[in-house]
Amino acid sequence: MSANSLYTDLSGYYDLMCVDIDYQAQSHNVKRLHQLFGNQGNTHLDLACGTGPHVRHFIDYGYQSSGLDINQPMLDFASVRCPEAQFSLQNMSEFTVTQPLDLITCFLYSIHYCDGIEKLKQCLNSVFNALSVGGVFCFNAVDRLKINNHSFVQHSAESEGSKFTFRSGWYYEGQGERQALKLNIEKNTGEETQSWFDEHPMVAFTIQELKALLEPLFEVHLFEHDYEKITPWDQQSGNVLAVCVKK
Repeated sequence: MSANSLYTDLSGYYDLMCVDIDYQAQSHNVKRLHQLFGNQGNTHLDLACGTGPHVRHFIDYGYQSSGLDINQPMLDFASVRCPEAQFSLQNMSEFTVTQPLDLITCFLYSIHYCDGIEKLKQCLNSVFNALSVGGVFCFNAVDRLKINNHSFVQHSAESEGSKFTFRSGWYYEGQGERQALKLNIEKNTGEETQSWFDEHPMVAFTIQELKALLEPLFEVHLFEHDYEKITPWDQQSGNVLAVCVKK
């Protein structure tokens, strides 16, 4: 077994790593929430869009959809998937747009990629400034106090004669505004195994702390993290789907 670094750029393996994610269900659920709470507009921006799977669905729903990410290789893949969309290389903590938007999304807990609480505040202000009146910001988040450091998700997939195993899980030390997403990828080709480990620093907060940041800017609605139905947050679970309407 070799313990080589498998790669330093996730873009080439991103879709394989996320093969078990139901992008259509997520996109459809947020579309329903936008219909319920939004201003009936159809301009959309996906923050941390990755290779563009959510953008693809929103285009298919009739939105004028776009995306941004800090990783250009990801955007290159997104442009192939969604040639009719506009993609920009920007940091979601301090992005700008050329025209007001009706819907901004941030899927897959990517809001936590903001580098600390101050950067999160900048992100929320950037979103507020980018939205039209009555525009909606929709994203999911995890409560730092509900993280189980021993819990992880795992799946395997095969590609080009190799078997890949992906593992990921949250980690929080118990104090402060930093948590981490730990990733482990193994690639098995014949008798050779390559491994790659990484730890992505992320901002940590409680749901109540998040609400306090959002409420000066938005009318905030919190729902259970369930893309199959729309259920108000029970104030106990550690994951929420936030729907924020610009005041």
